[in-house]
Amino acid sequence: MIKVCHISTVHPDNDDRIFYKECVSLSEAGYEVYYLVPSENERIENGVKIVPLKKASSRLARVFVLSWIAFFKALKINAKIYHFHDPELMFIGVWLKLFGKKVIYDVHEDLPKQVLYKPWIKFQVVRNIFSGIIYLSEKFCCLFFDAIMPATPDIASKFNPKKTCIIRNLAIVKLIDRMPVYQNDNDTFKLIYVGGLSEIRGIKEVVKALEILNDSTIEFWLLGDWSSETYKAECEALEGYKYVTYFGQFKLEDVYPYIKRADVGIALLYPTKNHVTSLPVKAFEYMACRKPMIMSDFEYWKKIFNHAAIFANPMNAEEIANSIKKLILDRGLRESMGITGKQLIDQEFSWEAESKLLVKHYQKLV
Repeated sequence: MIKVCHISTVHPDNDDRIFYKECVSLSEAGYEVYYLVPSENERIENGVKIVPLKKASSRLARVFVLSWIAFFKALKINAKIYHFHDPELMFIGVWLKLFGKKVIYDVHEDLPKQVLYKPWIKFQVVRNIFSGIIYLSEKFCCLFFDAIMPATPDIASKFNPKKTCIIRNLAIVKLIDRMPVYQNDNDTFKLIYVGGLSEIRGIKEVVKALEILNDSTIEFWLLGDWSSETYKAECEALEGYKYVTYFGQFKLEDVYPYIKRADVGIALLYPTKNHVTSLPVKAFEYMACRKPMIMSDFEYWKKIFNHAAIFANPMNAEEIANSIKKLILDRGLRESMGITGKQLIDQEFSWEAESKLLVKHYQKLV
């Protein structure tokens, strides 16, 4: 068996893309897979060996201390291929290459664009400088790597095409299909959002839309972690929050019964540079559960999710309210969108098909 090691100092040990999709798929393909990640204990799960790291006490400690601890632990594993998932590990990746290892850089997000909107960097001029430094560092480090695996075609466009293999973050259909379908326990119309609960995810605007509709037969389900207590308090202070039910954070497979119980999936991200050409995994999961969606009116999304969603300005609560009302009143439209979405998943957007590209690229490297 060929030994491979995935490394992250940022993501959880049950990360959707890293653990459930890439690591498990490689294990099923016959690789000996290690996942080096902040975790409570060492164990084997779904054929993947979790190698724990201690969680860093701060962002600086994570970048300058935990990264190097991960490097030395990675060397002890002595894998043939190292596959890392955080931009802050780029220079660690270079060192692994200098030690004669095959190295893959997995690019989940376009960080030079993403950092332009990071709230923990207070001044825009600092964000711009930081973005430029990351861009140049990425260009330099990628000269050393054997492969680059971006999550979207837009991210892939900035890398050397000879080294690049796009691995989209799609839905695991077989996992979704075996999850139970619960019956609705009441007659309310259920909207659902699954993911990080932050300002740029448009949560507040949906709550304002519920305030406009002022309809007690509508519920808005939230599943995920709040980005900050401040933003949570801002949302809770809105009149429309009385229609919200917050469930908290769940493991991947535990989310799907909630989606299957809901009526409409919500994906109303703000139009940041990093979002307008993104491929939101939750949209694919809504579609795999045969749910219609209300999505941000990005031109890129309109082309991909056409006939599976209604599109609205994510900054306009009134427009969102009208979209919700339209779907409530038109059951036929909801059903046709759900069917179209599931067909798109089966034909083009399943992880089962995407995982074959991952395994094929690994085979090329070894």
